[in-house]
Amino acid sequence: MQRLSIGIQTFKNLREKNRLYVDKTEAINYVMDEGGCFFLARPRRFGKSLFLSTLQELAESNRALFRGTWIDDKWDWTRKYPVIHLEFAAMSYK
Repeated sequence: MQRLSIGIQTFKNLREKNRLYVDKTEAINYVMDEGGCFFLARPRRFGKSLFLSTLQELAESNRALFRGTWIDDKWDWTRKYPVIHLEFAAMSYK
């Protein structure tokens, strides 16, 4: 039985620790295919960071992390996309 992923905010850590993951890769495929701007409106502690981390791992073509997910046999793993990661939590606002 897989353990819950409480406190894990990155897709890589979640998969490497074999934690329970609800596969959202079909939705991520839609986001990548459609392009454009998306506003992620979710309450605090509701998976925004994990979703973006999953999106980053997909863009960087880290296929091993996606074994057994919906997108595993549907994504072009030979292609990589540049990722810019800005972490606002680490910034000083004063």
